[in-house]
Formats: sequence, C-alpha cells, structure tokens
Amino acid sequence: MLPLDPQADIGRRAWVTCPNCADHRGCATCGEGRRCTRHWRYLLSNTGSMLHLQCPTCTHVWDHETGFGAGRGRPNRGADSR
Repeated sequence: MLPLDPQADIGRRAWVTCPNCADHRGCATCGEGRRCTRHWRYLLSNTGSMLHLQCPTCTHVWDHETGFGAGRGRPNRGADSR
C-alpha cells in the first residue's frame, strides 16, 4: 500500500469511483449518485479536465478525465479552420 501523497488535502476532494478498491459498492448514497461522506477521493491536482486522484481507502493513485471544460487534446474551437 502506498503512503498518502504529500499533496493529499481533505480540503480538495472529488467524488469519483476508485478503479482499484471499488469501496463505494453497497453504499446507498453512492448508488444514488449523491456525495457520500465516506467515499470521496483526494484531488491531488488537475490539468484542465484531467484529475489526478488518490483513494484514501486503498491509497491507489490514478488520472480521471472528466470531459468537462477545457479538456486535454481537444481541438481549439475558436481557431480559424481554413
């Protein structure tokens, strides 16, 4: 098990399913798509819509593309396409 990242701060959280431990299974609140007080993730950093996360339960670290806002690798919609 990895230690918590030095950037881990309870003040910066995200509600994303952990792909490693799936600790949200069986939680009625998570099953309804609401913010659960137990199954949040540390938001270590972000670049546009790409989140860098760590699970406080299993300490797994991963990246998650939200698809919101200025995503990575998307074409510039304001650019002249001629």
